[in-house]
Amino acid sequence: MERRPHPPGPARRFRAKESDYGNQLREKQKVRRLYGVFEKQFRRYFRKAQRMKGVTGANLLILLESRLDNVIYRLGLADSRAQARQLVRHGHFSVNGRKTDIPSFLVKPGDEIEVRAGKKVNTYFKQRAQSITDTKVPGWLRLDTAALHGTVLVDPVREDIEMAINEQLIVEYYSR
Repeated sequence: MERRPHPPGPARRFRAKESDYGNQLREKQKVRRLYGVFEKQFRRYFRKAQRMKGVTGANLLILLESRLDNVIYRLGLADSRAQARQLVRHGHFSVNGRKTDIPSFLVKPGDEIEVRAGKKVNTYFKQRAQSITDTKVPGWLRLDTAALHGTVLVDPVREDIEMAINEQLIVEYYSR
């Protein structure tokens, strides 16, 4: 079946031109969905990024990258951010030796993230330990695959985030 170049209906033979607001909103929604963050939480991150020194858009992405669920995904201990979030909520990880079940926990340089001792015998983590060797870990993190243990070496920088995100559109959206 061939797709038509226009939406259904007799009157819609052309698409309206995208507005600046529409582009800004689409970029914000894309980043929100990507990191699995609700609107109120995202707004809070934006305000925090504004108060930090440096470029607001880059600070926002750095804050989102520093979330515990995202770090676990980046370490390769989960297949997706949603799965990482669920694993954190179920208490499978500890940060600096303390059980942490808050996915939005912001990690700092020097933080040690590991699968809790009682959870390592879990079938999922046994299989994960064997298949994790081909995972590409970002430069700001270090992973010990045998112990299922990760370390945050430094804060992430904008260059470490390889996704196609135009953070300036998000800043413009909130600056209206």
